[in-house]
Amino acid sequence: MIWKEILIRYGELSTKGRNKMDFIRRLRENIRHAFADLGQLHIRTERDRMFIAIENETQMQALVTGLPKIFGIQSFSPVAACEKDIESMKKLAITIMETFKDEQHTFKVEVKRTDKTFPLESHAIQREIGGYVLPQFQNLSVKVKQPDIELRVEVRHDATYMMAQVIPGAGGMPVGSNGKSLLMLSGGIDSPVAGYLMMKRGVRLEAIHFFSPPYTSENSLEKVKVLANELTKFGASIRLHVIPFTEIQVLIKEKVPSNVSMTTTRRMMLKVADQVREEIGALAIVTGESLGQVASQTLESLTAINAVTNTPILRPLISSDKLEIIDIAENIGTYETSIQPFEDCCTIFTPTSPKTKPKLEKVEHYESFSDFDELIERAVKNREVYIFPKKEEQQQDKFAELL
Repeated sequence: MIWKEILIRYGELSTKGRNKMDFIRRLRENIRHAFADLGQLHIRTERDRMFIAIENETQMQALVTGLPKIFGIQSFSPVAACEKDIESMKKLAITIMETFKDEQHTFKVEVKRTDKTFPLESHAIQREIGGYVLPQFQNLSVKVKQPDIELRVEVRHDATYMMAQVIPGAGGMPVGSNGKSLLMLSGGIDSPVAGYLMMKRGVRLEAIHFFSPPYTSENSLEKVKVLANELTKFGASIRLHVIPFTEIQVLIKEKVPSNVSMTTTRRMMLKVADQVREEIGALAIVTGESLGQVASQTLESLTAINAVTNTPILRPLISSDKLEIIDIAENIGTYETSIQPFEDCCTIFTPTSPKTKPKLEKVEHYESFSDFDELIERAVKNREVYIFPKKEEQQQDKFAELL
């Protein structure tokens, strides 16, 4: 096997100041967590890049497949190695460039000679390797500025290292570098996307889901578990808090006028979420709300719902339209799960004519006739907690039952 290591570029992390190494350490630990099944990875960190040693082809393929999902990585490159003589370097260059033989490309050779005792200078190495590679590939032409392929050669003290492929990463910040928040995970399209976008900004997530049996089925709960597990692919484990919500929803249906019942439902959910958030030490609550998308997401509705808490409510989708949200859901692999036809508690209890501009004082008036606080305390106390990720084969088997 020619591959010696994978070089990781930090991207946005490179702009950090004195706390830069804290972000880098977080990224390193997230990589170890994401690839724990590969055993102990040998990772070397520098201020501007990171290296993962490659031990075998299986490890190499797993890393190339999984690293694009890890936030904090701008790009990465598989790095090959050979002995420090020009003939070995030429042969390795040919092997690497074979990857690009099927399409027309522009290319150039870039050389860095860290070992100054090597007999050839950088420009001489560049001419030797470029002059050897170019005649053997009819699809290649030289372009000095912004070529399609930059064959990078680094002559270090121990060996010569070479790379040509640059694989885009997920960008953003390492998960966990910006605190922890609680994601309200419904099972629809929007909330997993909201969770993904907050993870991209370095937020570690726990999730909360409101479950109302027998009105909602075990299949609807299983769908949410699948979505929670999907989100762990971006570099961190997730705890899912499942709230028994039937008792609260039935009381809302009985005591609150139907046209404002959805507003009250969302307010009670937020009260429950706020108690769980405080228990787990999260700093904010994340929702998948998009302004004006449904009746409970008008500015007036959001104002009435927000009134139950002083906790920051993060809404990363607030200005996104549905098609933009669907595009992200498809790209991150949650869309097909989200559209499975198992309704959540909000869908089941949706009134026929909900108010789009509820008055806060009226909503509070209707709620004052019922003791919701006791039910909220009981729901929080009786919640079930699940930890993800699950083993992939187990999750696939379970999801098969939903189809």
